Amino acid sequence: MNRRIRQLGVVLSLLFIVLFVQLNNVQVLQASKLQDDPRNNRTAVRDFSSPRGTIQTADGTVIAQSVPSGDDYKQLRQYPQGELFGQITGYFSFNYGNEGLEKTYNKELTGKKYTLKHIGDLLTDQVQTDNVTITMTRQLQQVAKDALGTKRGSVVALNPKTGEILAMYSNPSYDPSPLAGHDFAAVTQAWKGLVTNNPDKPTLPRAYRESYPPGSTFKVVTSSAAYDRKPELTQRSYPQLSSMALPLSNKPLRNFGGEVCGGKLPELLRVSCNTGFAQMGMDMGANNLAAEANAFGFNQVPPLDEPSVAKSTFPTAASFKGRTPFLAYSAIGQADVSATPLQMALVAAGIANGGVIMKPHLLKEVRDDHGDVVDSGNPAEWLRATSPDTAQQMTQNMVNVAQSGTATAARIPGVQVAAKTGTAQTHGDYINAWLVSFAPANDPKVAVAVIVENQLGVGEATGGRIAAPIAQTVMKAALGAS
Repeated sequence: MNRRIRQLGVVLSLLFIVLFVQLNNVQVLQASKLQDDPRNNRTAVRDFSSPRGTIQTADGTVIAQSVPSGDDYKQLRQYPQGELFGQITGYFSFNYGNEGLEKTYNKELTGKKYTLKHIGDLLTDQVQTDNVTITMTRQLQQVAKDALGTKRGSVVALNPKTGEILAMYSNPSYDPSPLAGHDFAAVTQAWKGLVTNNPDKPTLPRAYRESYPPGSTFKVVTSSAAYDRKPELTQRSYPQLSSMALPLSNKPLRNFGGEVCGGKLPELLRVSCNTGFAQMGMDMGANNLAAEANAFGFNQVPPLDEPSVAKSTFPTAASFKGRTPFLAYSAIGQADVSATPLQMALVAAGIANGGVIMKPHLLKEVRDDHGDVVDSGNPAEWLRATSPDTAQQMTQNMVNVAQSGTATAARIPGVQVAAKTGTAQTHGDYINAWLVSFAPANDPKVAVAVIVENQLGVGEATGGRIAAPIAQTVMKAALGAS
């Protein structure tokens, strides 16, 4: 009998130990994970019913706020600017969780008990929320939206010296308000209309989460690689050609529209000569070109304070072995090269800022209910893409592109603009039209990338004709130029 009692005691002790360990695992080790699990309805109900801070632009426009709802959930999230900032704010939804800035700054926006900062805090049990101010302005965002118009594409404008995002708009966009509603059946229907059954993907922030072949805008990177890694190529005069045979390939590489071009690097860039840059890429070699692409941020995730930022890609040097045509096409931004509009804005910004790419960011500051600043988005270096000498030379080359090359439509009276066009064929005679630019060239205050998708046109000038006027409009507004 005593033996059985001892055995039972041992079993009960082991069970108690297991229970104790599991209890600590759940309450301590797994607490944060379980609390943040989207299936945790208690957390969702708590957060959904609590006060929540506002998000506003640098010029004081509220783009996300909570108001009394008069129902069991107490607070209703609203997005007063609708689709203008929908892909920036994201949404705060009981059904579908958080997206955009609502997700990135959820901790700051979520209500919490007052901390003792002022004597009055001793007399209150209210909940405090922090309010987020972003670097963008409503005015410039509206300019970007209007300039893009009905065209599908994206505009990114940033300050190359600080990394502050000044405007970032993609079309189509969406109004997040229906996803934040309290009629959950209606929210589900809204989700189906925006996400499940919508091939246009309006909730997709193309500016930083969609990647495209950058076409000839990548020639900025190829040119920089020549100056940085094989400067003798910058003095080489490439032959005047309309097309060129490639090693190990029966298919010639052609200039857009059968144009004949050649010469030294500045002239190749001015007219965006595919044959010249393709040969330059092969002359430079895979190691040099891949290294330069990586230096400009390819194959890395830009540290933008938004969730799920896409990585732009350039193939590894090893992948070009025995595939020389692949290297030629990569040098002109085709083949397996891909970039987000954000990434190409950062390429332009790196040249504008003397070779240094600053961390892109949306946060200007976070203030508590007392108006005290509790956090701010301070400028910080991300990458040293190229040397100051190369950046200076590339700036002059890009100024030539805007003054007398393929990007004349980006010029601003009284302001020196540096730019590079790009076209990337999608299907048939349809292309994506690109432009990257910055201004003023001698003291840059804004860098811009524009992509307009699926446009009819087979010439390199298509990027200048379609994307350049959009970039010009945004740069003018950012600079306050008339």
